[in-house]
Amino acid sequence: MTVQINRLDRSRHNILRFHRLAYHIYKGDPNWVAPLLIDRLVLFSNRNPFFEHAEMEMWVATKDGQDVGRIAAIIDHNYNKFHNDKAAYFGFFECVNDFSIARALFETAFKWAQARGAIHILGPMNPSTNEECGLLIEGFDGPPTFMMPYNPPYYPQLIESVGFQKARDLLAYYVDVKVCPLDKISKIAERVKNKIPGLKLNLVTPKTLRNDMEKIKKVYNRAWEANWGFVPMTDAEMEFFARRAKPVFREGLVWYATINEEPVGFLLALPDFNLAFKCLKGRLLTPGVFKALPFIMGWKTPHRCRVLVLGVVKEYRQRGIETALLAEGFNAGIKAGITEAEASWILEDNIIMCRAMEFFGGKVYRKYRIYDRAI
Repeated sequence: MTVQINRLDRSRHNILRFHRLAYHIYKGDPNWVAPLLIDRLVLFSNRNPFFEHAEMEMWVATKDGQDVGRIAAIIDHNYNKFHNDKAAYFGFFECVNDFSIARALFETAFKWAQARGAIHILGPMNPSTNEECGLLIEGFDGPPTFMMPYNPPYYPQLIESVGFQKARDLLAYYVDVKVCPLDKISKIAERVKNKIPGLKLNLVTPKTLRNDMEKIKKVYNRAWEANWGFVPMTDAEMEFFARRAKPVFREGLVWYATINEEPVGFLLALPDFNLAFKCLKGRLLTPGVFKALPFIMGWKTPHRCRVLVLGVVKEYRQRGIETALLAEGFNAGIKAGITEAEASWILEDNIIMCRAMEFFGGKVYRKYRIYDRAI
């Protein structure tokens, strides 16, 4: 039977259909962690301020009456304006191991993007570099950390079969906090604080988060503006992310640095709630919620965390501020019972951050790829 490609609007029913397809793809895969469907409904809704400057179309592939693949095509006008580009994204790609189905999905996305003036397509972006992005190409031996993608090992072949080539690789570093030389690092951090006049490391707490948001946004958009693929976050997007992250926020893991009250650096780490959410299978109303409840309520903290964001504005890099921020976060994490950390993602050519992770004892243990293709 021929494959049918069906367009879906962003109604609640179709968003759930789009995401439930993944349960078929990952059936029996012990490493897959289903995203919370309630969060996906919010992410795909017009409540997400991403859609104030972006447009997205979704399709599913159906064969013999069953959904067997999906894809989204996205145009982020803020990205194109910031980079003076005519790019589209593909994202949220899932597919059975069938080259013809994958090709049909991608050709549909290509036509949609071309009709809107795009000349090349990047991905996977789910739906941008400010959310989940990249395709896992190395390190299939365990579940992903919180807000990192996961996919079957055959996906690179499907994507490359339609002409995609590497744009950039993203690295994930594993850090064994138990053997991390924190005494040495803490001493270096103290020297940094004494050496740079006016330097202050500020703890972000749930109570201070709203007041700290403006400073965090300022340093985030300045520190990453030269990074490949970066898109500045709007005020609304920053607040949207903060609201979604607040339930998994743990005090001691988020810091920003100021010099004479001017924000110059930022660290954001979150507990790896995938360790707690895996048993939920994407749903809160399930018997698994009783296993996850101690983590959801904050009574327990997962033993692993993910360092999502670590950066310093250009004029203050390589002066030890990154080390000082990490030292504060790691010391707080140890007190909370964290024994492992993942730093991700880091661009393969971001030498400064790669060396910083290596200084902390980090080793690359997973790689993700962003692809590009002319259309």
